[in-house]
Parts: sequence; structure tokens; C-alpha cells
Amino acid sequence: MSNTAVEIKKLVKSYPGVDALKGISINFPAGKITGLIGPNGSGKSTLLKSMIGLVKPTEGEVLVFGKRPGREVKENTAFLPEINYFYKRMSIEQVINLYESQYRTFNREKAMEILEFMNLTPELRVKNLSKGMVGRLKLALTMARDVPLIVMDEPLAGIDPKSRSRILEGLISEYDAEKQTIILSTHEVLEAERFFDYVVFLEDGEVKLQGNADDLRAEHGMSIQDLLKEVFE
Repeated sequence: MSNTAVEIKKLVKSYPGVDALKGISINFPAGKITGLIGPNGSGKSTLLKSMIGLVKPTEGEVLVFGKRPGREVKENTAFLPEINYFYKRMSIEQVINLYESQYRTFNREKAMEILEFMNLTPELRVKNLSKGMVGRLKLALTMARDVPLIVMDEPLAGIDPKSRSRILEGLISEYDAEKQTIILSTHEVLEAERFFDYVVFLEDGEVKLQGNADDLRAEHGMSIQDLLKEVFE
């Protein structure tokens, strides 16, 4: 595995009246868990979508393991979007079947193990799931993909605070650092920061700070949670 999973080169993404990304450059390390942190509207979702080809850059370049986003990158990346994308009429079992038919990298056995850990049963219907249960289902489906890159946009959204640490701990145990890289954006830094190897602070389409998580803690003498408050004050 290359030392860099995703290389962002002077990336610009402009929408009418606004620049969502303003020429940023980032090397996301391979085999690590990177936390992408920033307030709403900072460009986090646009950056993540750029990695898998859902957003086309205005300028600059994105390379995923040395390749531009396209069919091959999509097949080898598991993406968890912030939105709820399930059909309400479907059961969890039917959602599992759909994923299995769509993705050759989907590991059904692994999905079932994670669902059990998440206290979700296959017969439950999407329309009867709470926001937190939908969040757990999205996480289970994403982590059940045997792919080198996992990209997650607000994976803890809707999950109650008491469950976040346990769920993260369980999911990280499914992660293979020798074969996989995780990049996730989150507002829930307090629960997630102990799992971060690398951190990128993004604000208003620009990188405010980035680096190895332990180095940043040592250099600034504070947690990533406290550093977040200082960077974005």
C-alpha cells in the first residue's frame, strides 16, 4: 500500500456565488484513520464527494491510490453519505440483499455480525427505524464492504451520545489498518478523537491545520477537541 491513500492537489470547487473549496492540498495517509473536522459549510462534504467522483473539481486534481476518481475508484471505496438514502418500504434484509447485488465487495457475513452488534434485526423495516437506528444501519453497510478506502460523512449523526463510543470501538475493531484507510468527517470529536491518527481542520473551504494527531496534541498541549475550539474561535 502506498503511503498516501488520497492526494488532493490545489483543489478548487466553485458553485454559483461561492467557492466551496479554495485551492486546498492534502495528503491523506494510507492505513490510517483521518478525522476531517470543521463547522457546517466548511467544504467537508464537497471534499469527500470529490474523492469518489460525485463532485467534479473546478480546478486541481484528486488521486485515490494514484488514480483519478472513476468506476474503479467507486468500486474500491465505501461511501457513507450524511443523507438517508434507503427506501422506507424495505426491510433491513432487503437492503442487505440490494447491497449484495450491487457491490461485489460486500461481505454479507460481516454485515450480519455488525447488525447484531448494532442491535438491529433483519426483519425491521426502514420506515420504523429511528434516526439513530438508520445511522447504525448505514454504518453497518459501509463497514461491511471489503475495500481499501472507507469515506464517511458524519457517521455518528443521530446516534445517541451514550452509544457513540461503544459503536465506534466496535466498528474500528472491524477495520484492517494493513489493507484499509478511513477518512471521516464528524462534529462528534469528543468521542471520535482517540481513534484519529491524522487530523485535518477545514474552514470556509481552506485548510486551517493538519497533521498527525499525537504530534498536534503534543505541540499544542491540548486535546483535538480543545484544539478545535482554538482553531475555529
